Amino acid sequence: MKTIGLIGGMSWESSAHYYRIINEEVRAALGGSHSARILMYSYDFHEIERMQRAGEWEAMRISLFDVGKRLKAGGADFAVLCTNTMHKVMDGFEDEVGIPLLHIVDVAGEALASFDIKRIGLLGTRFTMEENFYSARLKRGFDIDVLVPDAPGRATVDRIIFQELVRGILRDESRDAYRTVMDSLVARGAEAILLGCTEIGLLITDYSAPLFDTTPLHARRSALLSLE
Repeated sequence: MKTIGLIGGMSWESSAHYYRIINEEVRAALGGSHSARILMYSYDFHEIERMQRAGEWEAMRISLFDVGKRLKAGGADFAVLCTNTMHKVMDGFEDEVGIPLLHIVDVAGEALASFDIKRIGLLGTRFTMEENFYSARLKRGFDIDVLVPDAPGRATVDRIIFQELVRGILRDESRDAYRTVMDSLVARGAEAILLGCTEIGLLITDYSAPLFDTTPLHARRSALLSLE
């Protein structure tokens, strides 16, 4: 069994979800009392959020690559970054750190492509929705077009993530607000909705259109990779 290097704490609410899913998948595959071999570094998300808002992306890249090196030194065979947004700075990770990175966008793209989905509605932080690091990778690797909410919709999605979901707050009115945004994406031609933030699946668990949650997709693929 390979050792998974988890980079978490962004936020711990979703990182805990990763830990549970990975161990459940390994136990289901191997039976008995088996569990995954995991090394985990967990950030203080308050500091990460401050740096994101300040645009200190290079400092965050340096920190994440340093954590990757620590996980490698501890015996991790590959790295898993338990967040969507911070994949913005992960280009070059494998070459510099020396272990593979299981990229969350590639996992999502593979899942979408397996259902022959060509146009998705993307929900995530404003960085994920408004910048092209996510949508460009889906287009380049899987020929998938990305629709994002309009400006008020993006503001609503981002606010709920940072003011509620990362703090473990789940509100019915926020669930309804998300569904309204999702309805607008489907009306514009989205064939499915991609939850491109690892906390959104804590709030949205079902929808009338196909729903793809990056957290379980990424976590399950991590477990399977550890068993190869």
